[in-house]
Amino acid sequence: MKKILVTGAMGQIGSELVRKLREHYGSSNVIGSDIWKKQETEEPFEMVDVTDAKAIYDAAERHNVDTIMHLAALLSAKAESNPQLAWDLNVGGLMNALEVARELDLQFFTPSSIGAFGPTTPKQNTPQETIMRPTTMYGVNKVTGELLCDYYYYRYGLDTRGVRYPGLVSYMTPPGGGTTDYAVEIYHEAMKHKRYTSFIAQNTYMDMMYMPDALDAIIKLMEANPEKLVHRNAYNISAISAAPDDFAVAIRKHIPDFELNYDVDPVRQQIAESWPNSIDSSAAAEEWGFKAEYDMDKMTTDMLAKVRKIGV
Repeated sequence: MKKILVTGAMGQIGSELVRKLREHYGSSNVIGSDIWKKQETEEPFEMVDVTDAKAIYDAAERHNVDTIMHLAALLSAKAESNPQLAWDLNVGGLMNALEVARELDLQFFTPSSIGAFGPTTPKQNTPQETIMRPTTMYGVNKVTGELLCDYYYYRYGLDTRGVRYPGLVSYMTPPGGGTTDYAVEIYHEAMKHKRYTSFIAQNTYMDMMYMPDALDAIIKLMEANPEKLVHRNAYNISAISAAPDDFAVAIRKHIPDFELNYDVDPVRQQIAESWPNSIDSSAAAEEWGFKAEYDMDKMTTDMLAKVRKIGV
C-alpha cells in the first residue's frame, strides 16, 4: 500500500483508521471519504456517496490510489429498521467499490462481522469455516459481502482481504447503531453517573475487541505476504468474550460503587442471541500473525483513562 482511499471515513472505524494510516504512511497518502464531513476533518478528503460508483471511481483516479479500504455501511440495529437502505448501501456500495478496484487494479479491504453468523452457527469457539445462516438483514449483507470479495478474487484476481470484526470498543467515536454499542456506552456512563442500564440481557456473551487492536489488524493483514493467505477474506478475529456483567466487574476495579442495571431492547437482544459467544481466531494467527494486545482489564483501564481525559 502506498496511497489509500478510505470510504466511510466518518464512521466508528473509519475516523480512527484514517488517523492511524496517516501516522503509518503519511498524511498525503490517505484520502478520507464519506457523504458528510466534520469542519475539523483533515485533508485530503473527498465527499463520496458509495451508492454512486462514478463518485468512487473519480476519487480513486484523481488521487491515484493503489488501495481502497471500504468501510461505508449501515450497522446492525439500524439495518434492521431499514432493510432496503441497508441492502442498497451495504451490498450495492460494496459492489460499486469492488468494481472500481477491479477497473483500476487496486488492493481492496472491507470488514465483515460476527453478524454474518446465525442461530445455527456453533456458539462456542466458532470455527473460521462453518454454517452461516444469519437471520438479520445486516448478517445477510455481510455474508453476501464475503462471497462477493471471494468472487472478485477468484474471478478477476483482485487482491481482496478482510476480517470478521467482533464488537468494537472505542472512546473516540459515539456508538453508531450496533448491537454491541453497550460495550462503549457503559464506560461513558460509568464516568458520568457511576451507573449504566444495559439494553443487552445479563449473561449474553459476545466477542469484543479494543479499537487499537482492530486497527493494527487491518494494517497487518494488508501488509501480509499474499502467498500465506489461505482464507484471504473474512478472517475471524477477536480478543474478548464478554457479557455486560464482565464489563461491570472490570469497571468496579476503578469505580467500586458502579451500578449495572438492565432494560433489554428486544430487537438488539434477538440479534445478540443469534451471534456466537466466542470465536476461533487461529486461522488469522497462523496465516498473518494476528494477536490482540488488550484483554478486558487492560482495555478497561485505558478506556476509563481516555474517557476521563476527554471529559465525556
